[in-house]
Amino acid sequence: METQRDLSLAYSPGVAEPVKAIDEDVQTAYDYTNKGNLVGIISNGTAILGLGNRGALASKPVMEGKAVLFKKFADVDVFDIEVNTEIVEDMVETIAHIAPTFGGINLEDIRAPECFEIEDMLRKRLDIPVFHDDQHGTATVVAAGLINALEIQEKKIAEVKIVISGAGAAGIATIKLLIAFGAKKENILLCDSLGVIYAGRTERMSSHKEEWMVETDARSLEDAFKDADVFIGVSLGNIVTSAMVQSMAPKPIIFAMANPDPEIGYDEAKAARDDLVMGTGRSDFPNQVNNVLGFPFIFRGALDTRATTINEEMQIAAAQALANLAKEECPDYVREAYEGEDLQFGPDYIIPKPLDHRVLTWVAPAVAKAAIDTGVARKEVDLNTYADTVAKRVG
Repeated sequence: METQRDLSLAYSPGVAEPVKAIDEDVQTAYDYTNKGNLVGIISNGTAILGLGNRGALASKPVMEGKAVLFKKFADVDVFDIEVNTEIVEDMVETIAHIAPTFGGINLEDIRAPECFEIEDMLRKRLDIPVFHDDQHGTATVVAAGLINALEIQEKKIAEVKIVISGAGAAGIATIKLLIAFGAKKENILLCDSLGVIYAGRTERMSSHKEEWMVETDARSLEDAFKDADVFIGVSLGNIVTSAMVQSMAPKPIIFAMANPDPEIGYDEAKAARDDLVMGTGRSDFPNQVNNVLGFPFIFRGALDTRATTINEEMQIAAAQALANLAKEECPDYVREAYEGEDLQFGPDYIIPKPLDHRVLTWVAPAVAKAAIDTGVARKEVDLNTYADTVAKRVG
């Protein structure tokens, strides 16, 4: 913007040419505007972190923080948009009307069951990815960590008994993705604040919970823990006791991801079982199972292929890429950033660190390939050079 020509290109009269081009072919908006690198992070503030319904405006700091992560880790531009309504239809109409601005929509901090309804309705209406990160981002990173934890504990996903605390967005999406990886529905006990969601339960149920009813004598979370191989917590802090951990099967796995306080503290859980693989959602303990390892890189691959959706195959590809990367030798710059941690594949290192720049060059290409292979990509990328291309975006 230093000369008259610059001004004429940036605005009038030059801007008229892409306007006419987009009018003739809407797909050229990806060529002439920032649509293809722009994600809308949208919330109504009904389920902010672990703080509950604090309203649309109170969600803004979280949305802005997430925007920073998108840009820092994957060079994705973001508009955060806080919508002041709790009515599903109003949310859907608002988002659908502004969707032409974006290459993708990241729904965030919207309570269940409304989050399921909003995402489902928008996916049917829009031709860009609509991704509720509390559901699918969390599930993807959990799957990545669990793949490796099971390998370390010498267990098979089809055989383990899994307990999930939290029957909201994250818990239900995690069940679905773990089943895609081979877990058995009959081996999974889903729990909410009332206890186990068992066959025949009627109190405080919904269609989303009913889908995961199983035949079991277990009624409380404590009952569910007995002889369980895996516990995944996406609920509330400090609801799991040492005795519950001690009642688990040999070589157990615990992902206690409630923030800021996990379902059971890291030190308390490790003290209860010395054969435990433990992860939390916190960055100050080993094995941070957090969706920051997912959404920037999943969207990068989806945007670059102009994908119409982010499907299950793309999530599986992202999870597998993360799991594989954890087995690679960790670079010195990551070791220096996490001084004191033993960053080699094992019980205290089952998943890459968010500050590992290679996450971008492993996950985004895996997602892009899955988008192309499953036919949801509208643009093919050269997978032989794509990792280098995305690396250059973030320097």
